[in-house]
Amino acid sequence: LVWWLVQWLAHYLRALLPERQIQIGLSRLRLAGLDYALDAAQFLAGRLVWALLCATFAAWLAGTFVLPVLWPTLAGFALGYFSPLVWLRDRIALRRRLTFKALPFMLDLITLCVESGLNLNSAIAQAVAKGPTGPLRDEFARLMRDMRAGRPRSEALRDLAARLDMAAITNFISTLIQAEATGMSLGPILRAQAEQRRTERFARAEKLAMQAPVKLLFPLLFFIFPCV
Repeated sequence: LVWWLVQWLAHYLRALLPERQIQIGLSRLRLAGLDYALDAAQFLAGRLVWALLCATFAAWLAGTFVLPVLWPTLAGFALGYFSPLVWLRDRIALRRRLTFKALPFMLDLITLCVESGLNLNSAIAQAVAKGPTGPLRDEFARLMRDMRAGRPRSEALRDLAARLDMAAITNFISTLIQAEATGMSLGPILRAQAEQRRTERFARAEKLAMQAPVKLLFPLLFFIFPCV
């Protein structure tokens, strides 16, 4: 409903934003998988519009209860301005978590297809068709679209690594490009990568399990023990 207002505001903000801030915003949108839908100026304009809407609602709510309007309006504006940043951060974290979880299985599918006699492009296409839904599958589908559009495979793979910006993905892509350049067999390399990613996922799960008791100390000491 307010997209026309966001577009109008972004048109003027685009000329005012410094290039460095535009690149930083675009990189964060790329990590969230939104670079195809928004640019940095549109995201900033959306934050301002949302802040104005929240401030208006807070002022109306304060007026309804016959309260001073200034501070609720400022609080609503701050909440509306910073909540999209929190949403973007949570979306990036969720995409990283889902990608890290699905990567070993996708690598297993690609390895199975390569060892069955398919080339790498066909193996990735089969992994996209048969793999679990999620951000990693979407990024591989985007990789296939880039290669069908005529981009070199190594360049499309590097763009995939830049979009996800994860050490596991970067390591896998660099190993894949190096193996392709040197003419090495892809099957054993892909299988080793899948095993390594699975080991990393298990180690991360163990780390999170060990952190759980420490995170439980605060609610245990301040909420459960006083009640007991």
